[in-house]
Amino acid sequence: MGVPAFFRWLSRKYPSVIIECTEQKKIDETTGKNVYEDASLPNPNDIEFDNLYLDMNGIIHPCTHPEDKPPPKDENEMMVAIFECIDRLFSIVRPRKLLYMAIDGVAPRAKMNQQRSRRFRASKEAAEKTAEVARIREELKAKGAILPPEKPKEQHFDSNCITPGTPFMERLSRCLQYYVHDRLNNDPGWKNIKVILSDANVPGEGEHKIMDYIRKQRAQPDHDPNTQHVLCGADADLIMLGLATHEPNFTIIREEFLPNKPRPCDLCAQIGHEMKDCTGLDMEYHAQAPDIEFGKETKFIFVRLNVLKEYLEKELVMPNLPFKYDFERVLDDWVFMCFFVGNDFLPHLPSLEIRENAIDRLIHLYKKCVYKTGGYLTDSGDVALERVEMIMRDLGEVEDEIFRDRQKNEERMKARNKRQKMERERRPNFDMIHKTQFAPTAVGQGRGPNAIVNAKEDILRISKMAMNNTALDSMLKPVGSSSNNETQDNRGVKRKADNSIVELDVNKQEEDDQAHDEVRLWEDGFKDRYYESKFDVMSDNIQFRYNVALQYVRGLCWVLQYYYQGCASWEWYFPYHYACFASDFVNITGISKKFSKGTPFKPLEQLMGVFPAASRQHVPLPFAKLMLDPKSSIIDFYPDDFQIDLNGKKFAWQGVALLPFVDEKRLFKAVDPYRKELTLEEEKRNQLGDDRLYVGIGCKDYQLLKKFSETENDFEREFPISIDGMQGLAILSEENISIGGTFPTVIPGLHDCLDNRVVTVKYRDPKYADGFIFPARRLPNAIEPPKVLKQGIDEGNPNYRPHIGFNNNRSQFASVGDAGRRTVNHHTGNRYFEGGNSDRNDSNYRKPYNQQGFSGGNNYQQQNRQNYQTNQSRFSNSYSSVPPPQGQQQQQQRGYQSSRSAQTSSTYTPNNQQNTRGGYSQWRSDRGGAHQGDRGNHGRNQSNRGGYQRYDSEQNQRYHSSRPDRVQGPPSNNYGGAYSRQ
Repeated sequence: MGVPAFFRWLSRKYPSVIIECTEQKKIDETTGKNVYEDASLPNPNDIEFDNLYLDMNGIIHPCTHPEDKPPPKDENEMMVAIFECIDRLFSIVRPRKLLYMAIDGVAPRAKMNQQRSRRFRASKEAAEKTAEVARIREELKAKGAILPPEKPKEQHFDSNCITPGTPFMERLSRCLQYYVHDRLNNDPGWKNIKVILSDANVPGEGEHKIMDYIRKQRAQPDHDPNTQHVLCGADADLIMLGLATHEPNFTIIREEFLPNKPRPCDLCAQIGHEMKDCTGLDMEYHAQAPDIEFGKETKFIFVRLNVLKEYLEKELVMPNLPFKYDFERVLDDWVFMCFFVGNDFLPHLPSLEIRENAIDRLIHLYKKCVYKTGGYLTDSGDVALERVEMIMRDLGEVEDEIFRDRQKNEERMKARNKRQKMERERRPNFDMIHKTQFAPTAVGQGRGPNAIVNAKEDILRISKMAMNNTALDSMLKPVGSSSNNETQDNRGVKRKADNSIVELDVNKQEEDDQAHDEVRLWEDGFKDRYYESKFDVMSDNIQFRYNVALQYVRGLCWVLQYYYQGCASWEWYFPYHYACFASDFVNITGISKKFSKGTPFKPLEQLMGVFPAASRQHVPLPFAKLMLDPKSSIIDFYPDDFQIDLNGKKFAWQGVALLPFVDEKRLFKAVDPYRKELTLEEEKRNQLGDDRLYVGIGCKDYQLLKKFSETENDFEREFPISIDGMQGLAILSEENISIGGTFPTVIPGLHDCLDNRVVTVKYRDPKYADGFIFPARRLPNAIEPPKVLKQGIDEGNPNYRPHIGFNNNRSQFASVGDAGRRTVNHHTGNRYFEGGNSDRNDSNYRKPYNQQGFSGGNNYQQQNRQNYQTNQSRFSNSYSSVPPPQGQQQQQQRGYQSSRSAQTSSTYTPNNQQNTRGGYSQWRSDRGGAHQGDRGNHGRNQSNRGGYQRYDSEQNQRYHSSRPDRVQGPPSNNYGGAYSRQ
């Protein structure tokens, strides 16, 4: 969903929502692949999930064109990567009833405009990147640099092919059908589950097909209201969609986001530098180590929506309302207000930016206005426009103030950046010496006799030259290297362009931004300038402003219905590139909220509506001609180039692509004469299809469906089914493999699926009458999940102890493993642990607690359980008659929450709760204890059974879901160290 930074905002504000997934796997030494534990065993996350839903496009894209590792060599490798990703997710979640795989089909017209923008951008960026790669490659070749062979043109992967109607999506569907048959026949973890595959020929976005399924199952009388749902996907709108179901047990699983992940260079495929800084391959490195080793496998995290609801329930308390308080209704209003900040169908209001706490601002206005509105904003997808107008009126009154504050903040940011740049130029660059000196280098790969030198001598020489105002360039080369050596080894450090050039470019960019900002929202008259600049209308055309606001309000109504009732119209879309102002929401009460349902595009029609001409190879040839022929009646739909309006942003991807909107009537009229030229295969790709339901021999009602598939002859008759609480309609499928038959492999190197025991039928959701309203309410007999947040205690309180993991009855706590203790001791010189640089002769030294301490993890934990009440006194009972060392006394005086944070910078200013002498340890006698005392790039986040720690580089804080008060101070940008779960 189009809410940039929404997940970051949410995870910072509500840290206990997120926990880390626990996986049980090992590495196959022969293949290097993951081998997962039998998924039929109990879930290691201490919870048993029922249904796993996969928003498949969030899996397909990173598997086919990953950003942090080399891409697959061909489509076969892509398919295998997708299989492995599903295997991993299945091993983590271990669903017991249903696996639902949903691929994006044809989208509503409101979404197609965004898809069109994305695909045109992707094509433009790919063309620019290809030209840049060719230019830099020729320059490096002229200098004699070694580069990997250039990829053949046919090996370049166009990610635009991940769109309904392309040959790639047809092959993907066939591969997934093979995958499902293989797992249901051979994997014991899949034995008892049902599988639904909704491929690209089934209309609708993947996540909304999933929501339609859940919504229609909830409305069935025998639905289990305590079903455990897990939805996989990285889009921010999945959180809002999950809340909109009102299911008590709904969890999102997604990849953990790690900023600044290393990306391979597009030229040499090595990490550590960008393409513009590439100098080619190291000759010895190229000969001896052609395979690049990349970072660790990305972890998955759980986003617990029941915990998010706990936060919101505390935050949205409104006492003494003139009507009955209903948190479920308030929750729907919160979801609705998030739409104003951004979504996939409407541009966000100019005055609302998520990074400026726009949601908090709306919540404040909502809580203030609700006393005079007389009721809630929404009801099961219906919007009370008169109440929305009151909130927008209040927001409009402070819009000018918001714009002025934004400009002041931007000016302060620019001044700070300029000041920091000047400070960096004045001090010597020790960081480069440190990184290049200790960059990982295989034996024999150094250059010259002095590849390994004394770092301290380098630093002293650089310091002297810096004081003499001497350039540092020569000092950044290895000792003994020639001044003409242009192939200096910079592996392990990200190479930068000349600082002066960068500064000139930045300053020039800042001047250009100022010069091209015609609107100047922070100055009087901004509204007139906005409409003149963005919409090209005169300032006195007030009716036009009302028309934009009218369409925006209708868009809000459409989006809310889409979330709560399904697609209200396949044809409606917002016909402008920009939004109106909040102050333009005037007299909106009478705006119509009715829509014409219409029908979805067919897949090939959508391709013509969203593809640029550069991706015409995925379109049938008769249609593709219309993209290039100058005489084509729709040639204006496919501009070779287009403008991107930064609209006050810094990066092109944040800007607005000013593409012409597609007139669907003109489009259909243009392609109609060419439909008869389509091949049978192309006609098949252009059809709208049904979901597929697969059941294995261990599934309930297997015999019923087996008999149905063997005896039924009518391929149109709908057969009602009820399988383990799932309702729906089954239709005979032409793709059903007979029992005992063979599903041949579709990927070379994989085995055929022999002796088939899987039944395949077409599946349709239960039907409801036109106009049926799915109530957005908690179902009767739904059991509230156990509370996770401590009532009456704020997370900032030092005594706060949130529960980590899913099982509240299980004693869960975090402790430091042996490897973690050794790492901490080595880098901090901590004398309160065994090993490291401890001074055992110090007369003040006394091992905390007892001789077992951390040297025996389980014994330590057992003792702390036995002496839990005694140990509540923490430091006061941790020592006998011998007083603690001075550093420990300072800790006691400042509070046990004091911690020496991990540091990666050469300069550091401690806060008022940190020991300025550095490197001290923090002890926890509460349920297992833990140590935090790292000074270097160590100190991995720790949580038992999924506790998750976030690093906040902007706010100078760390959040920890299991111990929010444990770590304070400047953040670490490195994830290192080793911890163990006890």
